[in-house]
Amino acid sequence: MIQKEVTLLNRLGLHIRPAAQLTKIASKYQADVYLLKDGMRVNGKSIMGVMMLAAARGSTLVLEAIGDDEQQLIDELIKLFENKFYED
Repeated sequence: MIQKEVTLLNRLGLHIRPAAQLTKIASKYQADVYLLKDGMRVNGKSIMGVMMLAAARGSTLVLEAIGDDEQQLIDELIKLFENKFYED
């Protein structure tokens, strides 16, 4: 299991488009992925779950991946966060 902390840097936070990007990437991998924020833990492959976090700009989340390709999954998701979901 890998856990990494990330911060939302894009202007509008985790709205529908970044949530869709995140779940699309997560679905490419066999590993399970979860997002943790303020005591909530949601499935990173569920767009509804990701949207339930209501994460705004500046929010800190923990990415948690479990499975054979967990490192590649976490690396790709961190790149997505670092690049502000290619929005700004």
